[in-house]
Formats: sequence, structure tokens, C-alpha cells
Amino acid sequence: MKNIYKNSSLNLARAKKILMKNNIIGLPTETVYGLAGNAYSNNAVKKIYKLKKRPRINPLIIHYYNLRLLKKDAFLSERFLKLYKKFSPGPLTYILKKRKNSKISSFANANLKTIAVRFPQNRIIRKLLGKLKFPLAIPSANLSTAVSPVCSNDVLDEFGKKLSFILDGGKCKIGLESSVVNLNKKIQILRPGAISAKEISKILREKVYFSNKSNKVISPGMIKKHYSPGIPIELNCKKMDDKAAFIVFGKRYKKQKNMFNLSKKGSLEEAARNLYKTLRKIKKKGFKKIKVVKIPKSKIGIAINDRLKKAAN
Repeated sequence: MKNIYKNSSLNLARAKKILMKNNIIGLPTETVYGLAGNAYSNNAVKKIYKLKKRPRINPLIIHYYNLRLLKKDAFLSERFLKLYKKFSPGPLTYILKKRKNSKISSFANANLKTIAVRFPQNRIIRKLLGKLKFPLAIPSANLSTAVSPVCSNDVLDEFGKKLSFILDGGKCKIGLESSVVNLNKKIQILRPGAISAKEISKILREKVYFSNKSNKVISPGMIKKHYSPGIPIELNCKKMDDKAAFIVFGKRYKKQKNMFNLSKKGSLEEAARNLYKTLRKIKKKGFKKIKVVKIPKSKIGIAINDRLKKAAN
């Protein structure tokens, strides 16, 4: 594929060059593939919104290599530092108060007084961030409200020639977007992910709440319709029907036509890795409806249920 480039030092140098010119690239993270641009550049950030057809009220997550640059852009609270020490780099996004003299483009944080920040774990993006003098604004590399991409070909499917450079990093390790935690006032999970409220609560020794309100969008994942393959989805189904794709989970399902098992061995981590790939596959096969069995609401299963609920809206 012409616009998919293998991970190599030459291609990392190419990626750096494109980003320094305030242009956009597709690249891997451990969660999903992202569209990356210079977070300090209004020009680059506007290009991301335009490419994704993303509403301007929906802020982007700013990805950093380490704390050095972040200190200039946000206030680092005690809560944040405790979580950072335990979970970063990794699939956890923090909502922090933005400094007035921060260089972050006001378009990237939708003119809010806060910014969403993350330190990705994937070694390719870490290597790239380590070579740059600015952080990267990176939403998932898909059109707004659509299914997130978990491999470089998914990104190509979404944007084709509109995106000239996609860095290939194989399949994403986690397959669902990061957990988002708001650390201002009471601690709230704004989007569930691989790191659970229970794990966060254990480190902070404080109660962690789930935010159900999306009146004010202060983080990605708060808009009601999201992660959608563009086909009606019915949740918590017990039976399949001939016309619908049937998404199942666990050992008790014998393979049948129209059936897609997220994890035959009943692993929620495997189910998370397979969710978006399965939704894309079903769409490509031309199904007009999707039925999904009940998925356990524990650990990363909470995040799977969150994505399915939003996809079904």
C-alpha cells in the first residue's frame, strides 16, 4: 500500500518531518490507531478536525513523551502524580487544569480551561514523541462517530488518499480507547477503558464516580453516539435471527453462520481486542443489523459495554 509505511528509523524521520510542517499522519498506539498533529499548531489541529469531520466542541487528547513539556502546559496535582507513577506510560488519560501561558492550541482543547493528556505506551509512538519538541494531538483515526481503527489498513479504509502517511505498527495491543479520569474536584471516570475505576480508587484511596452526564463535553468519548459501524445494534440478545449478524462471547456458542465470537475462551481482554475488528468485518459483509449477547460488566467488560451502548444509540 502506497501510504502505509513500515516502522523503521527512516520512516520515523519522515513522520517527524511531516509533523514539523504541521501536517497530519496516521500512527499506532497501544489502544487504537490515531491521527496525529502538532498540538501547539492551530493549523495542524484544524486539519485533524476537518479530516475527521469532528465537532469542534469535542476536545482532543494531547500525547506527551514525559512530564517535562506537560509542566509548561498543565498544573500537576498530587492525585495526578500518584496515578502517573503507577499507570503511565499506558492507556490512561487525565483531565488537568490548563496553564494560561500553555502553548496548546485552544482548538485542541475546545477552548476549555482543562486539557486531556496521555502518555502512550506503544514503543513506536514513544520513539517519535521523544524526537519532537512538541506534544501531539491525537484522536482515533476514523471519521467522527464511526468505529475506531485497530490496524493500519483500517485507517486506510477510513481516509484513503486523504491521508498520505500511515505508520504501521501491527495490531493494537488493547483495541479500545484509553480510560479517561477527571481529577478536578471529585474523581470521575468520563470514559471507561483498560484501567478500571477500582484500580484508580485503590491508588488514590478515594471514591471514584462514573460520569453519566454529557451536557458539557470535556473529554473524548462523552458524545452519546460513537463507535458506530452505521448499522442498527441490539444489545443483550438471547437468540439470533437469520438476517442479523450475531455477536457472542464465550465457550457455550457453537459456530454457526452469521455468528461472530469475540472470544471463544471467554477472555474479556481478547474480546476488547476483537470488538472493533468484528464490527468492521460485519459491515463489510453487508449485514443490515447486529445483535449482541450480554457481555459481563467487569474489568474491561465495562468499557466494552460502554462502546456497544454508544454504538447502539
